[in-house]
Amino acid sequence: MIGFWAVCKRELKAYFTTPVAYVFLVVFLFFAGYLPFELGDFYIRRQADLSAFFRYLPALLAVLVPCVAMRLWAAERRSGSIELLLTLPITVRHAVLGKFVAAWAFLGIALLLTLPMPLTVAYLGEPDLGPMLCGYAGAFLMAGGFLAVGCFFSALSRSQVISFVLAVVVCGILVYAGMPTTQGFLTGSLGAGVAGVVESFSMQSHFASIQRGVIALGDVIYFLAVICGWLAACWVVLDERRAA
Repeated sequence: MIGFWAVCKRELKAYFTTPVAYVFLVVFLFFAGYLPFELGDFYIRRQADLSAFFRYLPALLAVLVPCVAMRLWAAERRSGSIELLLTLPITVRHAVLGKFVAAWAFLGIALLLTLPMPLTVAYLGEPDLGPMLCGYAGAFLMAGGFLAVGCFFSALSRSQVISFVLAVVVCGILVYAGMPTTQGFLTGSLGAGVAGVVESFSMQSHFASIQRGVIALGDVIYFLAVICGWLAACWVVLDERRAA
């Protein structure tokens, strides 16, 4: 575990020694505030909740999280430092987990910086804290799922741009597969059974379930399975490159 913590601390520190982290945080916080308050009609609805914020969050994270993930391994491969990293006395598994946990912690910090929004809602009314807390927990799990997808494509490609585009496409599919419009189209063309199967693989549907205020074991298992599955694929890719 020493190697894991060494990689984790190194990566987390690296985020704040470059302008990348600060640019990401500014962009994320801007859209996290703009979308619910301007496009979500927060003041017009006159409801003290964060439903508008959580409604736009999956699509926002599906685009921005790959920005964090694309550099994790693609930058190492492009600079040639991945050979040095993989020759250190640490396992590939510890390297993958160290980088992932550091990036996930950074995303957690980004979500924590949106706390002025629930404080504003609490000031304007008397919101139900259960759905808000569950929504943040679901958002953190969903960010981890998107990050694991991005880790895999970052390990797969030497180009950060290519890894970003591929990750956005897959993350977008995982979100829009559970949208009502997508479900309506699939139900009409392929039947309710196929639509239900597709919906069960969608992060949108599982996040919406958690956002209602109940953290079901099945939803948590889904997100953990997505994270573990994509990280395992990333581990296999890097392990093969190390063996080669």
